[in-house]
Amino acid sequence: MNAIVLAILVMVSLSLARVSVVFALIVATLVGGLFAGMPLGEILDAFNDGLGNGATIALSYAVLGAFAVALSRSGITELLANRAIAGLNLDSDGANRRLVAYTLLAALLAAAVSSQNLIPVHIAFIPVLVPPLLKLMNHLNLDRRVAACVITFGITAPYMLLPVGFGAIFLNDILLANLNESGAELGLEVTRGMVPMAMVIPIGGMALGLAVAVLFSYRKGRRYEDRDLAHGDETPAEAARHLAPWQKAVLAASLVGTVAVQLLTGSMVLGGIFGFALLSVSGVFRWHEQDGIFTEGMRMMALVGFIMISAAGFASVMQASGEVEGLVAGSAELIGDNKGLAALVMLLVGLFITMGIGSSFSTIPIIASLYVPLALGFGFSPMATIALVGTAAALGDAGSPASDSTLGPTAGLNADGQHDHIWDTVVPTFLHYNIPLIAFGWIAAMIL
Repeated sequence: MNAIVLAILVMVSLSLARVSVVFALIVATLVGGLFAGMPLGEILDAFNDGLGNGATIALSYAVLGAFAVALSRSGITELLANRAIAGLNLDSDGANRRLVAYTLLAALLAAAVSSQNLIPVHIAFIPVLVPPLLKLMNHLNLDRRVAACVITFGITAPYMLLPVGFGAIFLNDILLANLNESGAELGLEVTRGMVPMAMVIPIGGMALGLAVAVLFSYRKGRRYEDRDLAHGDETPAEAARHLAPWQKAVLAASLVGTVAVQLLTGSMVLGGIFGFALLSVSGVFRWHEQDGIFTEGMRMMALVGFIMISAAGFASVMQASGEVEGLVAGSAELIGDNKGLAALVMLLVGLFITMGIGSSFSTIPIIASLYVPLALGFGFSPMATIALVGTAAALGDAGSPASDSTLGPTAGLNADGQHDHIWDTVVPTFLHYNIPLIAFGWIAAMIL
């Protein structure tokens, strides 16, 4: 038993048993580190060194959560939701309910895709855009699991396929560069045009999984309660009744300004602070309430933030253990000369490595250095090698409890406490994306 495999199994088992993901990550870190033969002090040092890697994104989510709660407290989200519900007759059994639901899902998908390629804000849009839509989703009886699948697809598939925005970073700066670096002495030469072409088949598997989730798995719908995201001197419904036209203009400016500041500075924290500050001086809520609203928003995102911080520490220990190389080497010994089995085992091993680290961007350098010599040794073509390395890295983003691609959707959909991270985001995305990725990644490796 490899230490990384054992640690991932412990983390997943505890998480599925509804143990806190933070607790599961810490326990898995200790189990994996000790099993790898690391002294306890070394484990704790590596864990502490890694914590800082998740602190920035955690703080960003906390600030954006505060901005989302401030928007809700202003009453604008209540006003827009009520108008949409009344205008679309969603409280009746109208035939247009399903059409509206599909339109909403298409809008979420478009926003997610844009966040990777057109307006590269990554997951920052989720805590701002999704919570205001929850009431509308409730009246559509829309299963939030399908919304999680749609958002996860939109924030993962585009950058693995389209060389624009974050896709340019992933495909060209990371995947292409590491493939050529690792294969330089072995005669491997990959061009820019080859990388997205090699990823078409694996991403096609994800697209199939998305279609299954939308049209079959979660088609029946689910019932949720309408819950206010913010509490104060007034309810959001009461605040909506006395919103002045100029205040609505300020609300619009805060949304645009939040995105603009983030793009200009590269900081989600500054973007969220700008939006919250603009709302604070607009009078949409009383001045003495701003501290409570900010704290409430940060509390709403606290779990996601602590998971991100803990996951960074977990990944640091797994890399410090030196067990990644042992896992790949041990797997290679079991394969023999079976090319088909080699492709399958490489993808499964990649799943364990990337689920622990939780980020395809940071996993590529590790995967490429180990997989390129192995793939070329088994006679895989350059295109097949690209597909194997790219798919192995993508597996960590699509269905890991510690990935921002699953934590992001949870942050938005669980704003009112009715969406479980593991069972409503991680399990659905794992089933609909990781399994097709393995199957279609294997097909790509065999036919390219």
